[in-house]
Amino acid sequence: MTVKLVDATISSFGSVFEKFQAEAPKNKVNLILFLADNDPSTNLSWCPDCVRAEPVILKKLEALPDDVALLRAFVGDRPTWRNPQHPWRVDSRFKLKGVPTLISWESDAVKGRLEDYEAHLEHKINALVSGN
Repeated sequence: MTVKLVDATISSFGSVFEKFQAEAPKNKVNLILFLADNDPSTNLSWCPDCVRAEPVILKKLEALPDDVALLRAFVGDRPTWRNPQHPWRVDSRFKLKGVPTLISWESDAVKGRLEDYEAHLEHKINALVSGN
């Protein structure tokens, strides 16, 4: 069906996430994908796991029969992400440990998640979006 894609950075996340939450009841599936920023010298993510997982996730979501909202939240460059006090590492809602992390968001809370080591696995993505 339709993937409603919206992007956020650390600085824009508050306002983008507020709108994402407000529109969440209109969608069958609401997901947040935390990714590494692209390296300006290569225009590719500095995170090889993100490079591997993102296209698989997008392909799976585009094949779904229902409307899906996907908020891509970019964690910053490598030094920013490595900081133990990174906002999404210490945020009690997300508690990020690695990127990519794919989160299912429902009723203003995390319903499920795929960590960096599993976010590229199609059967895990299917299970996350179907609620199993």
